[in-house]
Amino acid sequence: MSPALEVLLLWLAFGATHIGLSSQRVRSRLVGVLGERPFQGLYSIVALALFIPLVGGYFANRHEGPWLWELSESAALVWTLNLGMGVAFVLLVTGLVRPGPAALVPGGAEVRGVYRITRHPFVMATVIFGLLHLLPNGAASDVAFFGGFVGFGLLGAWHQDRRKLASGGEAYRSFHAATPFLPFTGRETLRGLRELSPLITAAGVGLAVLVRYFHPAWFAD
Repeated sequence: MSPALEVLLLWLAFGATHIGLSSQRVRSRLVGVLGERPFQGLYSIVALALFIPLVGGYFANRHEGPWLWELSESAALVWTLNLGMGVAFVLLVTGLVRPGPAALVPGGAEVRGVYRITRHPFVMATVIFGLLHLLPNGAASDVAFFGGFVGFGLLGAWHQDRRKLASGGEAYRSFHAATPFLPFTGRETLRGLRELSPLITAAGVGLAVLVRYFHPAWFAD
């Protein structure tokens, strides 16, 4: 089996179990039998049992398979990657510090700050991460790995919306109607940017700079 196909199959298994176990019908039945905490434990074990070999398999076979595209390391590419990852880390940190009702551990439904930019800041950070890493990594195994973050992130966020709309009541429907799915596509994006916490924004940018600085040592070919 080619490394790209192996990565793709692991992504499919991860996505199918992640979305399948969290679907309303399956989740309610398992919670009824196991209880809430044991179900969460099972959910986490299944996710880790697939995600760890997915990451390990990719790093053992980076840049394997035919190259589907190659981009030279130009200044434009470097700036695109650095600025884009800065945005991704700001979304990531903001989503963790102030989780919304669409988060894995739901938070408040106030539409402010990052939630005027996207109602899924954490997930969309991983989508941006995947898209940006596709640019300089065009081998088949790279495309399967980083493309998986994009595909799973978008599908998972869409599924989360459908599940929450079915079970979250009027509060989630109002939150859903007032917030954009994709980042920076809503009419109140500029207002959301102005409402971002300077401290949290600085933490996200600082984390992006830190990861960029250590990237060659941590992820060297």
